[in-house]
Amino acid sequence: MPRKIPRALWLALPLAFVLYFYDLGAAGMLGPDEPRYASIAREMARSGDWVTPRLWGQPWFEKPALLYWMSGAAFRAGLGPDFAPRLPVALLAVAFLGFYWWILNREFGCLPAWFGTLILGTSIAWLGFSQVGVTDLPMAATFSAAMLLALPWVARGDARFLPAASALLGLAVLAKSLVPLALAAPLVAARYRSWRDLVRPRVLAPFLIVALPWHLLCYWRNGRVFVDTLFVQHQFGRFTSTSLMHPEPWWFYFSIFVGLLLPWAPLLILLARRGAYGDPRRRFLLAWVGFGLLFFSAAANKLPGYVLPLLPAAAALMAVTLGEVRDARLPLLAAALLLVVFPIAAPILPAAVANGLSRAPRPAFQWTWLLPAVAGAAAWMLESRSRRLAAVLSIALGAGAGTIYLKKAATPELDRIASTRILWREIAGSTEEICVDNIRRDLRYSLNYYSGTPLPECSDQPRPLRIRQVPGMPPFLAAHIGGLVRGQVDLR
Repeated sequence: MPRKIPRALWLALPLAFVLYFYDLGAAGMLGPDEPRYASIAREMARSGDWVTPRLWGQPWFEKPALLYWMSGAAFRAGLGPDFAPRLPVALLAVAFLGFYWWILNREFGCLPAWFGTLILGTSIAWLGFSQVGVTDLPMAATFSAAMLLALPWVARGDARFLPAASALLGLAVLAKSLVPLALAAPLVAARYRSWRDLVRPRVLAPFLIVALPWHLLCYWRNGRVFVDTLFVQHQFGRFTSTSLMHPEPWWFYFSIFVGLLLPWAPLLILLARRGAYGDPRRRFLLAWVGFGLLFFSAAANKLPGYVLPLLPAAAALMAVTLGEVRDARLPLLAAALLLVVFPIAAPILPAAVANGLSRAPRPAFQWTWLLPAVAGAAAWMLESRSRRLAAVLSIALGAGAGTIYLKKAATPELDRIASTRILWREIAGSTEEICVDNIRRDLRYSLNYYSGTPLPECSDQPRPLRIRQVPGMPPFLAAHIGGLVRGQVDLR
């Protein structure tokens, strides 16, 4: 175990800042969820009603309030429309990594703590979800912190951190309702003979104090519709019905989980090491991952972000095992070579976000695809010289460089075709003459967010200028003359 932090690790500090906060607002609001959540948060900040979420004036109960409070506080602090929804999530992602290092160092030692933090902090999933204002990362961070604080109890029956874990689980419920409670089942099984420790008043009270007040207040103000929407439709309904249009085969998450761990996925092979699970803490981490995969695989609706709360446990297992194996050259080399996903993704990402991965064009070969070989050679050489931490850091720095390249190369096009921010800047002064005529749902939500008050549908209020969209292309403004659309209009 090293007595001090190697000098090379100080490179990770400015890199972490660049990774998580550089160009955070380079693209406008993306997808159907981010602009809706941001709209709700902005309305909370404007109205001062922090209980009832409202989307364009109407109560909206699909998610609890934690993310809205985070973003609403940022709006109150004066942050702009692109930073207020995202900065709190990025800050939480980085704060969790600091906590993650602390708890892994406490339980497993300094070296596994650095391995785990570098692996999780530069994984595609943790980086990607830290850059958007949606509920996945707040739930993953609060739930994972709760589970990790239970490690001393799992290992030694030390219950001192259980009240704090209980409060964090309450925050996770405020992020995504009942899902974190289901995912916490391995905690009960880890020490089934001592399960009563989990329901003692000093442990149960923090959870109730954090999670219950908002639910009770929202029910008191809104009645049965709150319960029916949040719990019946969007908790039990998402699990049992495909009516929300996210059906996938049962094996969907087993491949997605590997992809979310890129470029570190090759280290998963280390988890098959014989005798690796004699420690109850490792069995608990493994149960956390395994039960979560089975739980989400059984659900009717499946989205990649659902399994984000399983990644901290997987990264911890990989880190602890990496600290023990004698020779890790091959898995580290494979991880380094998989850094190629960053330059490959750069030309694909905008079209994939806008129209789906299956419709994205195949990228042409570029010389940047060869750069991961440099990281691979460095990792191999450093591992051969028994400098494993430096080898892991070299891959992490490669992931950081790849992320910066991805942001610089992809976000301008992403902003153009997957968001309406550029369009809104063009039309903001002429909204009285504009209606919306048949644009994609996610872009409609984005436009509503930037306009504040949604522009009318042309079918309801025809106007001389219409926002239209050709499938697969960004929306544009067209003139409507004599009942016919007369081409694209430039208001600049």
